[in-house]
Amino acid sequence: MESQLGQPNFLSILFFFLFVAFTLGVTYWAAKKTKTSSEFYAAGRSITGFQNGLALSGDFMSAASFLGISGMVALKGYDGMLYAVGWLVGWPALLFLVAEPLRNLGKFTFADVVAYRLKQKPIRIAAAIGGILVTLTYSIAQIVGSGKLINLMFGLPYEIAVITVGVVMLLYVLFGGMIATTWVQIIKACLLLFGVTLLTVLSLSHFGFSLENLYGAVDQKFGKSSLEPGGLVANPIDAISLGLALMLGLLGLPHILMRFYTVPDAKEARKSVAYATTFIGYFYLIIPIVGFSAAVLIGREPIANIDKGGNMAAALLAELLGGTLLMGFIAAVAFATILAVVAGLTLAAASTISHDIYVNVVKGGKATEGEEVGLAKKATIAFGILSILFGILFKDQNVAFLVGLAFAVAASGNFPALFLSIVWKNFSTVGGVVSILTGSVSAVLLIILSPTIWVDVFGFEKAIFPLKNPAVVSMTLSFFSAFVFSKFFPEETAQKLYESEKIRTYLGIGAE
Repeated sequence: MESQLGQPNFLSILFFFLFVAFTLGVTYWAAKKTKTSSEFYAAGRSITGFQNGLALSGDFMSAASFLGISGMVALKGYDGMLYAVGWLVGWPALLFLVAEPLRNLGKFTFADVVAYRLKQKPIRIAAAIGGILVTLTYSIAQIVGSGKLINLMFGLPYEIAVITVGVVMLLYVLFGGMIATTWVQIIKACLLLFGVTLLTVLSLSHFGFSLENLYGAVDQKFGKSSLEPGGLVANPIDAISLGLALMLGLLGLPHILMRFYTVPDAKEARKSVAYATTFIGYFYLIIPIVGFSAAVLIGREPIANIDKGGNMAAALLAELLGGTLLMGFIAAVAFATILAVVAGLTLAAASTISHDIYVNVVKGGKATEGEEVGLAKKATIAFGILSILFGILFKDQNVAFLVGLAFAVAASGNFPALFLSIVWKNFSTVGGVVSILTGSVSAVLLIILSPTIWVDVFGFEKAIFPLKNPAVVSMTLSFFSAFVFSKFFPEETAQKLYESEKIRTYLGIGAE
């Protein structure tokens, strides 16, 4: 079958413009409701648990989830599902460890929680560095993915594709703030769940709606090894390290944590995680079926010929099963996926710069609403331009390592400090600052020295650091430094405030 990928496709372009026009209409509506900083960052805390659950799943099911996992399963078999399982397992941990304390202690960003009983300026600066490192690496991966997608779908040059994504995303965030971003994520989650369900049903119809027949066909065509572990990660320590990053990285992603401030109270925060886990669990259960079906019905070679990483497996399968109409719809859904995630990331970065750095560090907590929202909008433009430039710079890089890097940095830099600030009485400002910086910097350094960059990108023969994902080392360093420096530099005021923090954490008294 001759694929239409890479040639301008009228239906893809039509679906794409319909989605953008509709969501810009939503942004126009949201702009009228977005006046205060609470409305800009947290949608006025007016989102219900169910709506926030859908928006959370929309924020989380990124291009890496949809295009990446289906492609990885198509080309690598069973091990491609590692990412699906790793990303899903993080949600119960988020529910039991972080969701409720986060909503009760914070106002707009996760740094509010870490800084609750510690010295404001040093801890907020460190948390801002960790947060921006994560949001930037994560958004580069999304923007590179979107550039490749539009480049293949519409035949547009890569650079123009990246600039288009950046401009549309800036419109959402600048004018509609969190209200527009939330509704874009809800619309996108519904479209994505519908699109993947349709692909799964059409794929299974080729195998008599029997998973046994599908896996039998995989076994016949590619051998038993495709259905057994070891195809992607053979080293057990590497597997543990990747699992830790995927699972606990979720608990340090600023754009996910920020969503807990959009609900009115801790009860709705818990509900939203339960709904999100349900939607995401369903999505990750069926996405491997799409990957295996693509491998059998299209073949691994044709998939790899179009994109080495296999990222176009889902689009090729859609074209085979439903012609250019279905391919156009799936392409538009994939694009919507990227736009919604990048909008969430940009808003998280803008809130870090304006709320954490400007209001609490520069102004000592004494800025007006107008000043704060004005600076947030300037930060949004700066972050958007930076993302576009990095997207163009990283054009030929593998986006998978960027997503892995974002999760490793989040698990090593943000998660330990956030977790310890909630549960450990003796946690001090020095311990927090050193923990965040040690985790973030060691994760970035070790990824550069790992086979992913040292060998695959720089072309050296042997990597200095043997593991592909550094979380097992960098996260351990982060926890260890938090413990040691909190013991050497204890803080009496932080210990005294712990009891009142505990009451607010569990009872929600005084929560904003």
